[in-house]
Amino acid sequence: MPPEVPPKLTLRERKKREARRALAQAALRLTLERGLENVRVEDIATEVGVSPRTFNNYFSSKEQAVCAVVADRHEGMREALLARPADEPLWDAVKHAVLEQYSRDGEPDRAYVARIRELMGQLVLRGEFLNAHAAVERVLAETIAMRVGGVDHLLCRLMASSVESAVRVAFVNWFTEGEPLLPTLERLLDELAAGMPTLSGSTARTPDPNTTTTALGESLCS
Repeated sequence: MPPEVPPKLTLRERKKREARRALAQAALRLTLERGLENVRVEDIATEVGVSPRTFNNYFSSKEQAVCAVVADRHEGMREALLARPADEPLWDAVKHAVLEQYSRDGEPDRAYVARIRELMGQLVLRGEFLNAHAAVERVLAETIAMRVGGVDHLLCRLMASSVESAVRVAFVNWFTEGEPLLPTLERLLDELAAGMPTLSGSTARTPDPNTTTTALGESLCS
């Protein structure tokens, strides 16, 4: 069944999306500059030139606005996946859509990412941060279901969760090991699509009992 073509946004819808993105970016920028406890909803609204009431039309709290930069990724992911050729194999379509989202701005700035990670590690933001990731995963699952005609939503959710996990693993590897993000992410997605043959196939090696294993790195949730 061919994927559903995403409808074009109306002028009103584009303006609403731009306003939401501007508020989210202002919330994140002010929070990085001042600290979350020193930022009010009124400050964010003023930064964008709107009223606090307008802010509340888009976000229920400043914490949600700060984390919206993560959640808003679902828009581009959905549009990119639905725009892939109808006859393209599902894993190829998903891979290209994901890589497109992370290639738009090139390699992230490491110092900036470090500040974001430190910020998102705060307890007061942890819940909203996890909600934002869950939103991306949910929309990806829904879009996969649309592309395959709604077949087995449980497997669509599993595929979306696997893709998001690959993104997190690639991102942590980039941050801790310094390896390029996109090639690593593409490799992980290819492994998932093939059933992870490097681990489960003939190339997997029997572990040496005399070899000391090392830690896999820092927590993926940090």
